[in-house]
Amino acid sequence: MTTNQSKASLAKEMLTGTQMLFVAFGALVLMPLLTGLDPNVALCTAGIGTLLFQLVTKGQVPVFLASSFAFIAPIMYGTQTWGIPATMGALMVVGVVYALFSGIIKVRGTDFIQKYLPPIVTGPIIMVIGLSLAPVAVNMALGKTGDASAQLVDTQIALMISLPALIATLIVSAFSKGFMRLVPILAGIVVGYGISLYHGIIDFSPVAAAPWFAMPNFTAPEFNWQAIVYMLPIAIAPAIEHIGDVLAISNATGKDYIKKPGLHRTLLGDGVATTTASMLGGPPNTTYSEVTGAVMLTKAFNPRIMTWAAIAAILMAFVGKLGTLLQTIPPVVMGGIMMLLFGLIASVGLGSLIKAKVDFEQPRNFIIFAIVLVFGIGGMALNFGGYNIQGISLCALVAILLNLVLPKEIKN
Repeated sequence: MTTNQSKASLAKEMLTGTQMLFVAFGALVLMPLLTGLDPNVALCTAGIGTLLFQLVTKGQVPVFLASSFAFIAPIMYGTQTWGIPATMGALMVVGVVYALFSGIIKVRGTDFIQKYLPPIVTGPIIMVIGLSLAPVAVNMALGKTGDASAQLVDTQIALMISLPALIATLIVSAFSKGFMRLVPILAGIVVGYGISLYHGIIDFSPVAAAPWFAMPNFTAPEFNWQAIVYMLPIAIAPAIEHIGDVLAISNATGKDYIKKPGLHRTLLGDGVATTTASMLGGPPNTTYSEVTGAVMLTKAFNPRIMTWAAIAAILMAFVGKLGTLLQTIPPVVMGGIMMLLFGLIASVGLGSLIKAKVDFEQPRNFIIFAIVLVFGIGGMALNFGGYNIQGISLCALVAILLNLVLPKEIKN
């Protein structure tokens, strides 16, 4: 290869990598904006996490890691209850749990997953993650705060913004073809933001005051045992989701990444990325299905492309005006998009049950399903020695326990 060809190849890799970041961008920044974290920190830790993942997996898997939506509800609850530093400390431990999972998989294979975490356990938990957030999405779409404690925008104006944002997201997701189909969240943000500008509800003065270059608002973690106990069971669903993502990228590229570099390495890479992100105040990282879709569409199977996507994310994280501009996105816009997004999360859980052909004629299965959904959506909380366990954590523990205790078949 000549020098000119080498330069052209490098330039193509850089351009494709930037395009991959564009695909992930909408979802990447939406998660921290919803949970009160700094979007520039999320950009930085997504880039760092992806580079660490490549290091652990020997640069063999073309995936991009960024903000995990499975942790939206837990982070919201954690930051309100214990604060951001304690929540970050708990998420660091979650990353360590991923590493433990990877060690078990290396020693025992994936059989233990089917025993302790079959679809009848993970499916309802994923559904609860989405459905428990439904009131937050609706409240924000109506112009209220997520907990409905205050009205931020007039309801009629709010609906004129949130519904078009939702419709734009739906149309791009369902009817677009090619590259555009991969950026429905970004499309919804652009439409909602444009209508918000028309109604004059966006204040650009913070953007004007922000410097071009600024250090992201990194936050050091603190360790609170209550936050850690609350967060640990939530690691189950994203760990299972990770396996599905690795299978998807394997199918896309025609390479078996479960065997080489090995599922234990990819899960360890996810864990290292999540722990590192939490050390800096960023959200947990996970492999992005949107980027996997872009890889399938463009046939860009070279893992180095994700290296450039990661570098671009890190560089953008230090643009102060960008982070401030992202924070001007009105909550009502995010509410419109979330009405679809959280429903899709619930659908993923239901889809996993259907794909696994879970037999609901077995009483044990509909008992687990029913209890998990009612506990999760109804807000059941149990108190042990002054510590409350509730939400997704309680659902995960109950689902695992019922799956182990209930017989495979209950004879009448």
